[in-house]
Amino acid sequence: MALLFKSNSDSAARWEKELRTHIPDLDFRVWPDYGDPADIDFALVWGMPAGEFHKFPNLRCIASLGAGVDHIFRDPDLPEGVAITRLVDPWMAQAMSEYVLLQVLRFHRQGDIYARQQAEKKWDTLPFPDTAKRRVGILGLGSLGEDAAKKIAALDFPTAGWSRTPKQIAGVECYSGQDGLEPFLKRTDILCCLLPLTPQTENIIDAKLLATLPEGAFIVNSARGKHVVDEDMIAALDSGHIAGAALDVFREEPMPASHPYWAHPKVLVTPHAAALTNPRTGAKQVADNILRTRAGQPPAYVVDRSAGY
Repeated sequence: MALLFKSNSDSAARWEKELRTHIPDLDFRVWPDYGDPADIDFALVWGMPAGEFHKFPNLRCIASLGAGVDHIFRDPDLPEGVAITRLVDPWMAQAMSEYVLLQVLRFHRQGDIYARQQAEKKWDTLPFPDTAKRRVGILGLGSLGEDAAKKIAALDFPTAGWSRTPKQIAGVECYSGQDGLEPFLKRTDILCCLLPLTPQTENIIDAKLLATLPEGAFIVNSARGKHVVDEDMIAALDSGHIAGAALDVFREEPMPASHPYWAHPKVLVTPHAAALTNPRTGAKQVADNILRTRAGQPPAYVVDRSAGY
């Protein structure tokens, strides 16, 4: 029995080292040099080419190297009966919440405006903002969204969250379902997207959603680039209805130099750096799932194939 590792961005050497602290005799193989396909029972991946999983007749589990699994579901012909898991790592949740908090505070404390004033050598003190009146909304209340919502609420921002199904989070006003989306948006001054990417959430941040937000609202997207219709975002920024956007994820990464986000005065671009996978903290969950599957037990954090997350 062997583990197959595939990623163009994560370090195979680091993952092998960390996993072997938990499973010293782990047979660790790196795609595409995996030897006999029949040996592979566990795949730890990011961005596996479509159709590749069918080469492994004894595959029991496909584990994502991140919290998202949309890269796995891009394969239209995934083998049946194989568990698909996502990475749930407290370190990643903390990192993501730090990014969201950074951008919420930056917009709330007018950091974007002061940065533009510095570039113009302009000394102008703006009216001081009121935390109690700055309504923050988290779009998506999975493990990352819930953690961010709790941390924002702890700073006394009026905090709400929206999810597909009902949730209850102390200190957070929770909305759910299609009927809950519009009232959630109308009370939100800073919208932070932490949704999984599914066919239902792709292009969700479009002209209609942006127009439903209050005038002068801000957008923070650290989920997936395909959540945003770029043309609609730029139009809303140019019109002034949306006051600013902090974007960490994009439809094409790296983002082309010609993309208008790079030079837009109301957009902060970061290079998909909000929360990176950490082998040191994530390896234990992966190792535990390897041992569970080899013992005939279901792995932890299995995703729902029908929901896509």
